[in-house]
Amino acid sequence: MSDLIITKEKVLEVLSDVYDPEIPIDIVNLGLVYDVEVVDTVVNLKMTMTSPGCPSAREIVLESQTLVSEMEGVIEANVEIVWDPPWTPEKMSDEARVSMGMD
Repeated sequence: MSDLIITKEKVLEVLSDVYDPEIPIDIVNLGLVYDVEVVDTVVNLKMTMTSPGCPSAREIVLESQTLVSEMEGVIEANVEIVWDPPWTPEKMSDEARVSMGMD
């Protein structure tokens, strides 16, 4: 077994490659990832969508789970969709807000 350490920062870096197909911003900068918990080789994600009726929810969840599970050292990746607290545009990063013309 290697001394590879899976960190929250590495997971967020991988998740920054997942984009909401309707919005040209990755899910990390959109503020959709609420929590990353790493327990040994298992990564548990809590995330939300921009709305409960998000048509891309399944695609975003599957892509997130796949990319995290493909990380070196990860044996299992779990994604839990949560609706509390509800997503609002204020959860977006400053970079995302600027790219959307909100600042």
